[in-house]
Amino acid sequence: MSEIARRGLMLVLSSPSGAGKTTLARRLLESDPGILMSVSATTRSMRPNERHGHDYFFVTPERFEEMAKANDFLEHAHVFDHRYGTPAGPVLEKLRGGGDVLFDIDWQGTQQLKERAREDLVSIFVLPPSHDELERRLKARAQDSDEVVARRMAKAAAEISHWPEYDYVIVNRDIDRALFQIKSILEAERARRTRLIGVGEFVAELTR
Repeated sequence: MSEIARRGLMLVLSSPSGAGKTTLARRLLESDPGILMSVSATTRSMRPNERHGHDYFFVTPERFEEMAKANDFLEHAHVFDHRYGTPAGPVLEKLRGGGDVLFDIDWQGTQQLKERAREDLVSIFVLPPSHDELERRLKARAQDSDEVVARRMAKAAAEISHWPEYDYVIVNRDIDRALFQIKSILEAERARRTRLIGVGEFVAELTR
């Protein structure tokens, strides 16, 4: 007997910058072929080693505004002077086919996803182990200027205040432990009865 058909889910990872969600997302994608990363559109400039269509769709502010007005995004938001948005079409197609989609977005985007597709959403907020460790991680990345690091730290408290809006909360003290927790959540949510669209047919075969 074949596996039970199910609808895919949207797994959201959110955190203040530097808490580790990008590393966790990358390791989850490397270890689980059943989940794919959502590719967002953004108005920010491309960074070294990034690729258009793979890391982001890099668009002009004018093009982004056109897409927003056409309701082409599942969610979109302003983050540090730039705009980010998730094109709806590719994501919904994956969900219908039973695929899972990973989102690395902030609380604003998560709220919008809830409004559009709450039953498909599983949200996890990743917390740093301490204020000092968060600042250390931001500086250790050597990716942003001291001014940008200061801005990110100033915004961290406001971002963290949204943790009660999420389904799950993980403290990223150890990357392996945090990844294990995320994978456990994902496996449990894949087995949620309401996502098993083929369970009626499966049970009928068992009881005929």
